[in-house]
Amino acid sequence: MSSPKITPADLRAMKVRREKIAALTAYDYPTAKLLDECGVPLLLVGDSLGMVVLGYPNTTHVTMADMEHHTRAAARGTTRALIGADLPFHAYDSPDQALDNARKLVAAGAQYVKAEGGREILPQVRAIIGAGIPFVGHIGMLPQHVLEEGGKYRIKGRDDAGHAKLLDDAAALAEAGAFAVVLELVTPAVAKEITERFPFATIGIGSGPDCDGQILVTPDLIGTYPWFTPKFVKQELNAAAQIREAIGRWKNAL
Repeated sequence: MSSPKITPADLRAMKVRREKIAALTAYDYPTAKLLDECGVPLLLVGDSLGMVVLGYPNTTHVTMADMEHHTRAAARGTTRALIGADLPFHAYDSPDQALDNARKLVAAGAQYVKAEGGREILPQVRAIIGAGIPFVGHIGMLPQHVLEEGGKYRIKGRDDAGHAKLLDDAAALAEAGAFAVVLELVTPAVAKEITERFPFATIGIGSGPDCDGQILVTPDLIGTYPWFTPKFVKQELNAAAQIREAIGRWKNAL
């Protein structure tokens, strides 16, 4: 008998049980299918595909067409995992635009959508959730705004102002009804505080061990993007080296 489909309510229940939530990115059918078979409950077609799949320098080049294409592919590979997709840069500048594009991602196979920001995008979040589309927030370091940060990924919550903004953003997302929130490069103490204070599941990336779950870019975890690996990633496999060796053996046997 196949396992039941994961739902947003299941993730909230995992938080209550203090059961860690594993989350990974998937951009294509075979990766999504493998991760689904491994029992990863939460998958994300992240706009990180701009860098690790499409070869862009950052996520700001990713389009809605890119996200729809990759969401359709990854969604075909899942039967149990809850799979969602990022709204890309400038795809949610207004509530109407946010809802229209969220519906496009759902039509492509997403079961939730994610967008970067807190209180400043609260009208967009309310429009999405109000239409019955599950929503995941993303606060802390916002990759779509990296150019505004001088091209550097900076840890958030180190000072009083940063701490206060994170709590305010988290409160806004909780009020709107987000079922989970990604905390990216948030100082561990603040990530722990948000995790304990709010009902949504916190999914950390470079934000310490106390979040309800952790998400990584799958190519970082398994070593299929060997040209750059974030400092906070413990690589579990060097697949690029194995691929190079396999191709070398094949070439030498011709």
